[in-house]
Amino acid sequence: MGAPTPDNIMQLGLGFWASKTTLSAIELGVFTELAAGPADLPALRARLKLHPRSARDFLDALVALKLLERDDGIYRNSPDTDLFLDRAKPSYIGGILEMANARLYGFWGSLTEALRTGEMQNESKHKTDFFATLYAEPERLHGFLRAMSGISAGAAQAIAVKFDWSKYTTFADVGAAQGMVPVAVARAHPHLKAIGFDLPTVQPIFEEFVAQQGLSDRIRFQGGNFFDDPMPNVDVIVMGHILHDWDLAEKKLLLEKAFAALPKGGAVIAYDAVIDDERRENAFGLLMSLNMLIETPGGFDYTGVDCQAWMREAGFVSPRVVPLAGPDSMVIGFKP
Repeated sequence: MGAPTPDNIMQLGLGFWASKTTLSAIELGVFTELAAGPADLPALRARLKLHPRSARDFLDALVALKLLERDDGIYRNSPDTDLFLDRAKPSYIGGILEMANARLYGFWGSLTEALRTGEMQNESKHKTDFFATLYAEPERLHGFLRAMSGISAGAAQAIAVKFDWSKYTTFADVGAAQGMVPVAVARAHPHLKAIGFDLPTVQPIFEEFVAQQGLSDRIRFQGGNFFDDPMPNVDVIVMGHILHDWDLAEKKLLLEKAFAALPKGGAVIAYDAVIDDERRENAFGLLMSLNMLIETPGGFDYTGVDCQAWMREAGFVSPRVVPLAGPDSMVIGFKP
């Protein structure tokens, strides 16, 4: 082992430089612009309306960050950014990063205050809860739901493959947002019918997305509040990036309600950035838990062991953890 160096400390401490450069590039549409074709500095500067003082350093920083490539003065997207950060492609995942730029970047500046007070630091800091504020503004809601689709896309594809759907005919995604999970699973398994369960204001956004995917005949929307209303009676209930929004009592209540709604032999799937049981490896999951501190009154992320214990308490049997995509894992439980 070599002598200690400050490299990792400096990279982490100034990591917001690279983060904000990336977020600004998405906001400016750099990757969407270059998806139409490579371009040189003068052309990009004009099309993106960049000031001459900063344009070259900005674009070359994106090259150094491996987000762009440059040959003979011509810039082009890297393979990753061309696939995932071009707004015109269905593989676009930038929605969550747009939200990070517009909202989270500023709120995380108050992390120290949150750590000292235990109080959320977002736009609801002095008003109502985050979700009430969010769902009351259509434009912001639409952006949030697009963001949830982006962050759920990889997990949705993995759930379609890694769970045995052959035993079931119906499922519901509770807190369905735009409908990424029902679409991915229903497309992969033509015998399934699905329900997207969310607040009534989500319905037109959900139905538009499902119609665009050509799946309106097998996926329908059901409006409701999962704390106040019963969950849909289906064979499998999915809750993705839901449990971590709530405090411990609320987490347990949601699992109890899922147990009550399911038939014998039914299953619940809860997926989040599940923290490794030793709480040493999944940095994203631990940082996401800090994000829940910023965003919610009582939410936090959890380990697989935690969730399995809550499922057993609710009545589920044989709970197990299955890795999905990236930092996400699903915890599966069965109703005896």
